[in-house]
Amino acid sequence: MKNHNDTIRKLVSYLNDPEQQGGFWLPNIQRPFVWREEQIERLFDSLMRDYPISTMLVWRTPASIKCRKFIDHYHPGKPLSQYQVPENDKPKMLVLDGQQRLQSLYIGLSGSYDGKELFFNVGSGNPVSPDDIRYEFRFLKPGKAIFPWVRFKDIVFYKGMPNHLGTELAERSSTPLPAESFNRIVENVWRAHNVFCAQERIAYQLLDSVDNPQAYTENDVVEIFIRANSGGTQLSKSDLLFSLLTSAWDEADARMEGLLEDLNAGGYRFDRDLVLKACLVLLGKGANYDVAKFRDETTRARIIENWGKITAAVCDVRDFLRNHTFVRSHHALTSYNGLLPLIYFRYHYPEKWAGAKGLASFVLRVMVTQAFSGRPDNLINKLTRQIDTDEDFDVPRLFELIRQDGRSLDLTDDVLLGIQYGSRQIHLLFNLWYRQYDYEPAYAGNAPQVDHIFPQSALRQVKDYNPETGRHSLMRYPAAVRDQLSNCMLLTAAENGPGGKGDKLPAEWFADKSDAYLEMHLIPRQKELWALERFDDFLKARQKLLLQRLKPVLHELPASEETPDAPSEPHNDEQGRVQQSESNGAATSQRGEPEKSGAPGDGLRQAESAEEVMAAFLQRIAEPTKYIAGFRTHGGLELALERNRSGIALWTEVVPDVEESGFVMAMRYDATTPRNSNLNSKNCPRLKLGREVLTWKLRDTDELVDFINWYQNCRGVEVDRS
Repeated sequence: MKNHNDTIRKLVSYLNDPEQQGGFWLPNIQRPFVWREEQIERLFDSLMRDYPISTMLVWRTPASIKCRKFIDHYHPGKPLSQYQVPENDKPKMLVLDGQQRLQSLYIGLSGSYDGKELFFNVGSGNPVSPDDIRYEFRFLKPGKAIFPWVRFKDIVFYKGMPNHLGTELAERSSTPLPAESFNRIVENVWRAHNVFCAQERIAYQLLDSVDNPQAYTENDVVEIFIRANSGGTQLSKSDLLFSLLTSAWDEADARMEGLLEDLNAGGYRFDRDLVLKACLVLLGKGANYDVAKFRDETTRARIIENWGKITAAVCDVRDFLRNHTFVRSHHALTSYNGLLPLIYFRYHYPEKWAGAKGLASFVLRVMVTQAFSGRPDNLINKLTRQIDTDEDFDVPRLFELIRQDGRSLDLTDDVLLGIQYGSRQIHLLFNLWYRQYDYEPAYAGNAPQVDHIFPQSALRQVKDYNPETGRHSLMRYPAAVRDQLSNCMLLTAAENGPGGKGDKLPAEWFADKSDAYLEMHLIPRQKELWALERFDDFLKARQKLLLQRLKPVLHELPASEETPDAPSEPHNDEQGRVQQSESNGAATSQRGEPEKSGAPGDGLRQAESAEEVMAAFLQRIAEPTKYIAGFRTHGGLELALERNRSGIALWTEVVPDVEESGFVMAMRYDATTPRNSNLNSKNCPRLKLGREVLTWKLRDTDELVDFINWYQNCRGVEVDRS
């Protein structure tokens, strides 16, 4: 292994250039680029401060290996397949460790980040604490940057003397600069020249399989890659496992992304971890997620050979959920691990799949009781062994194994009535209970919504006498009481939207409802119980109705809901997509390369972080609903965050100069065009139907802060509603 050093400018020029040592490229085992703008900006600040940069690892090889180029103009969400390069047997340099840093340098010095280029504040550099930014870098739209912000690549690739460039830059100032500021600019230009052009600051260790072909085999390199990355946080465990599979299977990326796209098309969130674990379980390797299992060439070969059967088993179980258990979305699926015994049975005993009994009862019982929570690997292994022993899916016998593992399956009254608002279990129960509702709406905001029968706002006002203060200040109904299943019902989006239920008490909301409506929602018929002062009595009466409805359904489902469809026969198209016959309702992808990446759930966590940021800078309009959090700027403008949407999706009023904001507007709605019905007169009165509104999609919380700063300084556009 040889150590090499180069200047940053020189090494960046080698990327994607086959004329320079064959060019530097990224092998397919590398995961996608994930750094945010702020991380790249901090990297450049660190370099300017002479902080060390870690050594990279590069493999020089003539092997015909699938790889991709470094991204010059980065756009989040763009599929990696668009950066693939043709395979060849010429010597080339493949980066095994250091992708994020090297890619960041390439974007900053030779490209852009989502249409913005890296600019440097040539007047920055005052001493600061170690954790603060000293040398200011920022990604900006080229046309919006003004002095002292200078495009950094113009400094690094300047051909003349640095002091001449410093003078040129100082002359861009609209006012004469004091000597101190002029000297700072010249000093910064010289520092950038030294760090990026003169000093050999970037180091890499070279694994050479060209001059020494026997030194490093492809398996050696994959093992080195895993060891180099597994010690830190660069790769998740699924990344490491998948890198092993990718090294042996060129089409692994396309096949996996295609499968996940099809599985999740209907609202689920299957992820790569679950699929990889399923591969191990189905091939008899046990449920324990161990890198060593994927190091075995035989295991990898069997996954590739049996991929069609594996995907058919997973897809058939997904279809069984949707068609026969009414667990039709991620919200109602409390454990994906709980599906592995069914996937195992479908994979090994397809001839018995369509005639199996009790599968839906199994799913519902383990999902409601959360029997697969915690660490279920040993339990999964026990269940699959029992399935092989019986050569069948014997539900009573499998339930007994679950109980022997110390996990409860009891559907007692306390268990059912203890399920709370906001839990995935409550969605599961409602999916069973409200089967006449449409769970596949045209758009996400139109989905049925869980709502409180007695509004939280009213229940919070009920206070008890506090002997310590001599006032009625003790809240009678804490959140656990307000949020219990007995105080929840399912409403359509229209019912919960503008002019709908809102904060209406039951006495008002149910006053004009039919007997059929009350029966569907299991509402006690005694109207005197609908009054706020009878809340406790209402709960007791409704608990009885709930248990009468739910317990029979959970213990014995109709035969039609217990029998799966016939197993499908999948085939793979030229792009590696899993396609299944339309006769059994399986999803078929007709789109191009998938654009989704990352573990499901990351987008929703980003939305949660966005709400925290907005709460810190803005005023809440009202208590957020499950779907909408409304805010108001200090100047009176309103904006709303969609809480259930992946990423950061905002609604705002129409403001001037939108095109010059630097942010990407998703859509403009006129005053009469229907929009998300969760926007109502309470949570966002100025965004409701009757006013023009805008929608925006932001990348991260850093961009959100910039957006808030811009929006705070806007003035609203009044709409003529005469």
